[in-house]
Amino acid sequence: MRYHPFFLSVLAAVISCSCHESGTDPVPPAPEPEGPAATVYVTDVFGKQMEEGKVRLGQPSDAVFYKATLNGETYQSVDGFGFAITHASCYNLLLMPKEDRTALLEEIFSKEKGIGSSMARICIGGSDFSMDEYTWCDEAGMENFAVHPLDEEWLFPVLDEIVKINPQVRFIGSPWSCPRWMKVADDLKTPYDEWTGGRLNPLYYKDYADYFVRWIREMESRGYPIYAVTLQNEPLNRGNSMSLYMGWKEQRDFIKEAVGPAFEAAGLRTKILLFDHNYNFDNISAEADYPLHILEDPDAAKYVAGSAWHNYGGSVTTLDRVHSRFPDKDIFFTEASIGSWSYQYGSCLINDFRDIFLGTLGRFGKGVTLWNLMLDSDNKPFRPGGCGTCFGALTLSAKDHSLKGVTRNSHYFNVAHCSKVLAPGAVRLGTEGYKVDKVTYQWYRNPDGSYAVIALNEGSEEVRINFVTDKYSVPARLPAKSLVSLTWKE
Repeated sequence: MRYHPFFLSVLAAVISCSCHESGTDPVPPAPEPEGPAATVYVTDVFGKQMEEGKVRLGQPSDAVFYKATLNGETYQSVDGFGFAITHASCYNLLLMPKEDRTALLEEIFSKEKGIGSSMARICIGGSDFSMDEYTWCDEAGMENFAVHPLDEEWLFPVLDEIVKINPQVRFIGSPWSCPRWMKVADDLKTPYDEWTGGRLNPLYYKDYADYFVRWIREMESRGYPIYAVTLQNEPLNRGNSMSLYMGWKEQRDFIKEAVGPAFEAAGLRTKILLFDHNYNFDNISAEADYPLHILEDPDAAKYVAGSAWHNYGGSVTTLDRVHSRFPDKDIFFTEASIGSWSYQYGSCLINDFRDIFLGTLGRFGKGVTLWNLMLDSDNKPFRPGGCGTCFGALTLSAKDHSLKGVTRNSHYFNVAHCSKVLAPGAVRLGTEGYKVDKVTYQWYRNPDGSYAVIALNEGSEEVRINFVTDKYSVPARLPAKSLVSLTWKE
């Protein structure tokens, strides 16, 4: 990252120049801030990307105008931010020279050397971005459960590197389909031997619950901590290359009859998250408020940590109702993608930070993961019937597999601005004071006692805000059309 000493207006310096025969002396660089300082990161639509600077902490009395303060209220803690580590991502990462791949993974997952991503989503079996369609038990009978060779070849080598860099990273697992021998048609009786569509046969609820338990135990035995699972990726989507339709009644019964008791008996601490689909419930009226119906059943709800969400339909405001009804249950955002259908770097940078990140966190969300970490410049690899127009958060040139061939897209910087300053366990704090149109900010306290602010200025003019505590005032400048993150310790 380049260092840019900006935000130094509080350090006005008088620079004098003298002339000599050889010409005019060069103007010396602006001085470093003296005394305690906040670190600031800026990304805007005009070319700045995680540009780093310092701003000196002033006295509370220095801030007269544009003043924001804490009001003593505290909200949820945050668990992390990151990306999906799909086979497609692993394929491209493994094309890179070892030293370049290590440098890139350190940039993503190391707090000291990079942005400090602390959460990742992985697929339980195959997906539309895997090297084939598969599960870990493709032959009928749980006695045939075994680690799949494709995960041995593609997924595990990358996960090994990630956990070596950041042993505390938290993984969320999601299946795209149960084994085909567990599937039936809509009548819940007729066998359905296809990857796309079908439903889970109630006769196999306990077998499929055992599948989850075995998968979690195997992954954790390899050093990959499974923080949470969802029980079906996009349960209302019948059309993905690998998919399984699972209405809310089926998911409720699966949880209370099989998954919940199986996790309890196995002593698993892995969280169970409901739904994992769109805010608008794919406009299926019978499935509206999907997770709320399950949480209304105490026999299911006692096993459930919360719900997970995608944004391919509907509005983030759906989460207002979710939290209002069940404030003790967690909320996670688990998938969004950018792609050729509408991608413009500037608008995606701003809109996704507003809606996905600030929008989820401001509604008591605990974390965000976005879709593919990396695809190549041809949007590959993907499965037939999968998304051929999706972009990764990173794009690897199909012709240059070195670190120089990596492009960082808007989703990368969305995650970076949160993960760089918000450590797992950071608590959102209540604020009061200065507000201005087109500006949104959130204030947090990290477990080490440091403060962090994430802010968005959607407007066309720079905005100044002083973040004031009992001890210090932090004079922050939010450039036009920018994401700004600040952190300081008192």
